Amino acid sequence: MSGRGHAAAAGAADAAPDIPYGADGERLAAVRRRVVRARRRGRARTALVCAALAVATAAVFCLALAHGDMAVPLRDVVSALTGGGDTATRYVVVDLRLPRALTGLAVGLALGMAGAVFQALLRNPLASPDVIGVSQGAGTAAVLASLVLKAGGFALSAAALAGALATAAAMYLLARRGGVTGSRLVLIGIGIGAGLSSVTSYLLTNAQVTEAQDALLWLTGSLNGVSLHQLWPLLLALAVLLPLMLLVARPLGTLRLGDDTAAGLGVGVERSRTALLACAVALAGVATAAAGPVAFVAFVAGPVARRLVPGGGAALLPAALTGGLLVLCADYAAQHLLWSSQFPVGVVTSLIGAPYLLWLLARSSYGGRR
Repeated sequence: MSGRGHAAAAGAADAAPDIPYGADGERLAAVRRRVVRARRRGRARTALVCAALAVATAAVFCLALAHGDMAVPLRDVVSALTGGGDTATRYVVVDLRLPRALTGLAVGLALGMAGAVFQALLRNPLASPDVIGVSQGAGTAAVLASLVLKAGGFALSAAALAGALATAAAMYLLARRGGVTGSRLVLIGIGIGAGLSSVTSYLLTNAQVTEAQDALLWLTGSLNGVSLHQLWPLLLALAVLLPLMLLVARPLGTLRLGDDTAAGLGVGVERSRTALLACAVALAGVATAAAGPVAFVAFVAGPVARRLVPGGGAALLPAALTGGLLVLCADYAAQHLLWSSQFPVGVVTSLIGAPYLLWLLARSSYGGRR
């Protein structure tokens, strides 16, 4: 074959069958158009999933306001929320059910987004606040403040938030040697969480029975007795943290490629990672301060959202909506669907998350043997 024939054959092999053959500029333009179309499809899929999750969340939210020992028709729920209706209906809907439903939604949004950030940033499906010790830090600080310092109300919530932040700071400092990696941070967090759980158990065994019972109920994760007075600090914190998280999460996709690649692309790795972890820990901390350490919501919401939006990166907004929907559904089941007594919402989320954790570990072990 002549040199010209070899050149023609090489050119035919290099050209993709679904990209028009021509000059390099034309092929580059075709690739660019394909990338743009893929991004548009991804954005459309994400928007559709978010809309579906928002509709489902709104439906469960309305169900939580309408159903209970006193059934309230939906039109009366809307009337009570807008200031109308009779006194009894307004008391049931606005004073009793609305704070609980709003707190559950806010807690789910915060935990869902925090868990998605941890898992995406550390590139580890086990990296969620309730697995790597952040929730344990908040719980230990809250139990210490309640049983030893006799704190309650806002002081108890502040202690839980401070405990989460202090635990995360200790984990990060211990994991910095040689560079922060997902596996090292997860292992350090699991170790710190085990130690903090031991401290919590010691405090509970040395407390009065009634005090220990109240603390144990809080440690399970509960929305019982939540009032509007307790809700406002959580809503104000989320009004700041959720937009801030979406702002600092812009380099998250690049950070998922690895530190060296991200640094080569001009991303300030340590600065971006620190900002993301700080916002995620703050979200988990305020959620835990409001309702206790509601287990497995942060752990499950991210993977579910990423399955709903394949190729959508960290899927922070879908993960937040998934977390909100999960907590609302779990709290509704805890109140009305499990036998005759009400359960803390953390019991139901544990029933959901524990089998998922076992399945994830079994699949990882199977993949390792292969």
